[in-house]
Formats: sequence, C-alpha cells, structure tokens
Amino acid sequence: MKKIGTYTLRGQISETETEAGNPQRIRLFDGRFDTGYKVVEFYIWGATLSSSTNVDVSGKLATTDNLETSSAVFMNAADVREIAWAGVTGSTDVVFNSAPGQIVDPDNFIVEDLFVYGRTAGGSTVPINYMIVMEKYDTTTTRGALAMIRNNAQNVDGDN
Repeated sequence: MKKIGTYTLRGQISETETEAGNPQRIRLFDGRFDTGYKVVEFYIWGATLSSSTNVDVSGKLATTDNLETSSAVFMNAADVREIAWAGVTGSTDVVFNSAPGQIVDPDNFIVEDLFVYGRTAGGSTVPINYMIVMEKYDTTTTRGALAMIRNNAQNVDGDN
C-alpha cells in the first residue's frame, strides 16, 4: 500500500442521535475499490466547559450504522465493525487536564463509510466533539474488497 496523505475530520454528535440509531455518517467512498483510509487517532470530548454541565463522554468509530448503543454494551471489541474507542472524564471545567483515552485497532482499513457514535454520563444533552486523524492509501482492488467484507462483519480469514 502507498500512503497518499493524512486527513483530519472534526465535528459534533449527540447522544440523542446515537440512541435513536442515527450515528453521524462520514462518507469516505470515492467510487474506487483501490483506495481506502486507516484511522490513526480518535479523540472525543464534551463541547461545554462549565462545572455545572461538563460530563464524562465516550465514543466509538464503526464501519456500519446498526450497532448496539446501550451503555451496557456500547464498546464491544469483539465486534469487528467497531474500530476505535475514546473517552474523557469531564469533571469540573478542566476537561483537558483529565487524560483522554483512545484505542484504535491498528488493523483497521475503511473503503466505504465511517460512523461516529457518542455517549455521555447520565444522559446529558451536552454536544460531543470529535476529531479523527486518518491516512489515505492506494491499495489493490483485492485488498479493498476484503476490507469491505470485513467491515460488514463477514469473516475473511477462514477461522470461523
């Protein structure tokens, strides 16, 4: 694979959208199967910085829009459609002094779309900011097709 460039995406989501089954969709598919993206960083934090409204927030990136969103199973590493997870403690108004955490599956590769899910502690309506850093690659059409199959939760390695 040959790296084409690095791209940054930023935006906001709400827990209400996520719970309604409407995560934010980021369209990446350019009509070609020989290009794709790799997520290398994923950050998430609350949009409001006041001690009365700042809350803990968490989020995930996925390759499909039909994932479980309840807090009991929000982050599921066993689901290959989930490729990155992040969270931050937002107590008081020093959100950036609390260590934001991120986990990104190093084997992720996206040809089609990316979906951003978010949750807040206690069902807060505070908007959730996100930032995603991705690298774009030229690849083979075979690698692109295999990525699309995997990203739709179908087995490509023959183990299952």
